[in-house]
Amino acid sequence: MRRASASVSTVLALGLLLTACGGGGSGEEERQVAQKCDGSLSPTAVGALETVLGTKEFQWGGTGLDRTAKALIDDQATPGRAPGVPSTCEVGTAADDRLGISVDFRLYEDADLYDDGTKWTAAGRHLYGMGREASTDNESAYLFVGCASPQLKGSDKEPAPVESVLKFKKPTKGAYPQHPATREAYLTVLHSVTLAVVKKLGCEDDAGLAEKPVFTEKKWRGEP
Repeated sequence: MRRASASVSTVLALGLLLTACGGGGSGEEERQVAQKCDGSLSPTAVGALETVLGTKEFQWGGTGLDRTAKALIDDQATPGRAPGVPSTCEVGTAADDRLGISVDFRLYEDADLYDDGTKWTAAGRHLYGMGREASTDNESAYLFVGCASPQLKGSDKEPAPVESVLKFKKPTKGAYPQHPATREAYLTVLHSVTLAVVKKLGCEDDAGLAEKPVFTEKKWRGEP
C-alpha cells in the first residue's frame, strides 16, 4: 500500500567516513559541530540531537548536500525509479553505534503521502502544518515538499516532489521514546537538513519552508 517511494539516483556514492567527534557546547565548539552533515544542521538541530540521543559525543556521516542535490536533479530528469542510496546525514553516538539518526531524500508520488484518510493517529503518528505534508511518530518523521527550480526538469510547470525521511535507530533491547518533545526534536532535525537541501537546489520560496520548523498539529483527513 505505502512506501514505494522513488529514491535519489545511484550517482551518490558512499561519502564521508564516520568519525568520532564531540557534539554540542557553545562558542567555537558549537560552530564546529553545526558544520557536520555538510553544514545542514542548525545549532537548534544539534541541540535536538543531543536531547534525543542523550549525549554530546557523536559520530558523523552521510553523502552531503552537493551529491544529494545532484542525485535529485538526475532522478527528476530520468523516467522510472532509482535504487536506494546512502543517507544524506547520519548521526550516531560515540558510545554505541546502534543508536542514531539518519536523514534520506528521494522523489515521491502522491500515493506516498500519509494524509489519505487512514486513521494514523491510532498508530501514534501526528500531522503537522509544514511543507506539503509533515508527520512523525516516535520512530520516524516525514516531510514532503514541492520544489520549483531551474535545476529540476519541468518543475516550472509542476513542482518536483521531494521527500525527506528521518529514521531513529536504537539498540535492540531499547525502547522508542514516547513524548511529544521527541517528535518535535525529530522535526527540528529533519526541517534543518531539508531546508539546506532545498536551498542547494534553488527551490523557489525554499519550497514553502519557513526558517524555523512548524509544530502546529493538524487533523488528519476525515477526522472530526
